[in-house]
Amino acid sequence: MAAQTAMEQEVARLIVDSLNLEEVSPEDIEPEAPLFREGLGPDSIDALELALAISRAYGVQIRSDDENNRQIFASLRALTAHIEAHRATS
Repeated sequence: MAAQTAMEQEVARLIVDSLNLEEVSPEDIEPEAPLFREGLGPDSIDALELALAISRAYGVQIRSDDENNRQIFASLRALTAHIEAHRATS
């Protein structure tokens, strides 16, 4: 298993908390593993909840009709990279 970066650990905690994944700990999320379908198993409603949590936590807007959503939510590492590239700076 690849090691999570500090930011990936933070995003993994956000995923677990916002999706109420009771049987998954943030450390269990493999950075390169798929988040959806064969991954953690969230559905499209979960994706919307996660996008809202990301918006609140990082100021990054992920629109439901964004053609890049598959790539954005492909893995913890991809999602974290997207957040880092687009997060609001204070």
